[in-house]
Amino acid sequence: MTTSQTRFFDELAKLMTNAAGAAQGVRREIDTLVQSQMERILNNMDLVKREEFEAVKAMAQKAREENDAIAARLAALESRLGGETASASDSRAD
Repeated sequence: MTTSQTRFFDELAKLMTNAAGAAQGVRREIDTLVQSQMERILNNMDLVKREEFEAVKAMAQKAREENDAIAARLAALESRLGGETASASDSRAD
């Protein structure tokens, strides 16, 4: 009787081990399926990657700084030109 009980419990332990292994396999399959579906959805959403966003952001910041520098140079040139134009019109008036 003891041998049959031991054998029964051994068989039950094997069955549980196999069931646990099968459950882990199913979980891996589900994880893979969910991940591939999420990647497909994200790719279809046409999202921008972080690296690309940061590169464009840096380019925009540089362009903004260059634009500000050019605007300052233009203002300085216009003020010099405005001053020269006023001097030239004053000398013509004499």
